[in-house]
This record gives sequence, structure tokens and C-alpha cells, in this order.
Amino acid sequence: MPDSREIFWYALYLLVARRLPCSYTRIVGRPSRWLRAICVSRFVARCGRDVNIEAGARLGRRVWIGNHSSLGLDCRIDGELHVGNHSFMGPEVMVFTGNHVFQRCDIPMMFQASSAEQPVFIGDDVWIGARVILLPGVHIGDHAIVGAGAVVTKNVPDWSIVGGNPARVIRYRVPQAWAAQMHSVSNAAMEMSSSPVEIQA
Repeated sequence: MPDSREIFWYALYLLVARRLPCSYTRIVGRPSRWLRAICVSRFVARCGRDVNIEAGARLGRRVWIGNHSSLGLDCRIDGELHVGNHSFMGPEVMVFTGNHVFQRCDIPMMFQASSAEQPVFIGDDVWIGARVILLPGVHIGDHAIVGAGAVVTKNVPDWSIVGGNPARVIRYRVPQAWAAQMHSVSNAAMEMSSSPVEIQA
């Protein structure tokens, strides 16, 4: 159960911060971004450093956001979402973690139960295009690109570019033979960039 402080920050986000201008608006964009990040960091499960929550984003407590990642303008997140480091999304992305049950034919579907929640995972260094829909349980691999308007129903491989409805692999950003080696190298680089630097006097 959320405590009173979480409720306060969530209410402040819903009533004030979410309605402020987007982060790239001149003059007021930067303070708006700062306030949204402060509010969200107080009620989500995890919020990394230098996170950008764009205007209008709808999200709840069961969200994990890595360092230097962002949630897009007017995005909608229903349920549990895990976002890695250095990942970002375009406007109006929708993430669903549950579905309707429709096996019975003797009663309307609206009166049937919902399916069990299936969390969605977005890896490191991922670009989710505008108006993408991520369906329950999908995993977006590291360094992947999901084209605008795609409906993702299955897992997306590392380094792939996918698009369409349902989303399919269009091509890979690197030859597949290189992907494993580049994956380990880029992970090491990200860990170095995310680690605090100690300055000796």
C-alpha cells in the first residue's frame, strides 16, 4: 500500500506536473521536466538518474526506469513496465500488461475476467517510435528500434529494427554475427557512463 508521501507526490504529478509544457518548450520546458522527474521518482518502484518524463505521461507505481531514459509525450502505461538505461520513446506510446478473457461464449466478454498481468521489458539503448503499442509480456531487446505505429505482439531481438502490425523484423542494425560481441562491449561502456566518478584531491 502506498504511504501518505507517495500519495502526495502522485497527486501533485497528476494535478500539476503532468499538465505542464513538454521538456523542449522554450523557457518553461526545463523546470517542467525537473518537476515531473521529481514527482515520479517519489512514487514509482525505481527511477534512475537524469530521467525525462514527458508531458501527459500516464503511469502508476509499478514502473522501473533506468538512467538517462525517457517516457514519451502522452504515453500510457498500464501495469508493470521495466525500462533499461539510455532508452527513449516517441509520443503516444501505449504499454499494456493485461488483456480480456474471451473463451466463454455464453456471456458477454465485458463480464469475463481479465488475464493475469504480464510485465513488459524494454532493454538498454532502445528507441520506441511514436504511437507504438506494446502488448502484454513482450521483451524489447537491447539496441532495438521499433518503428512508428508498430504493434508489438512478440519479443524483439537485440539490435533489430521492427515495424508493422504485427511487428516483424525489417533488418538488423549490425550483422548478426557481430551482435553478441557488440552487446558485451556496449554494456561495458554503459556501465562506465552510469558509474559515479571519484575525483582525487
